[in-house]
Amino acid sequence: MDAIDQQLISLLRKDARTNVAALAKKLGVSRGTVTNRITRLEDGGVIVGYTVRLRPDAEPNEISAWMSVAVEGNQTRAVIASLLGEPGVAELYDTNGRWDLLAELRATSLTELSQVLERIRLIRGISGTETSLHLATYRLS
Repeated sequence: MDAIDQQLISLLRKDARTNVAALAKKLGVSRGTVTNRITRLEDGGVIVGYTVRLRPDAEPNEISAWMSVAVEGNQTRAVIASLLGEPGVAELYDTNGRWDLLAELRATSLTELSQVLERIRLIRGISGTETSLHLATYRLS
């Protein structure tokens, strides 16, 4: 993945319904280039699907959690790519300090959350994790 692929993924994460012409204009490339890159990212398993984002209070029974992730050596890009392909990861943040990444996780049950945690812990390049459940929100942005 190069810088254009990363920018394309970023734009699609913000709004997966953005049409190819608008994506091409924002990226400064042709529509054919955008179409080819999306196809390549889908075929390569980088883009595994498209989804709808809801307000946090729209699904009161959904379980949210945050997972702090420590990455081994220089494996950050590979770990990020793997986490972006994990359906249970709603958001992913690069951080500093003790933890390298912060992943916001979402699941419909504790069983599903357990499966998400298990899959993430098996990702090569992750040396440690710590997960905290979201219990309440006191301020919505």
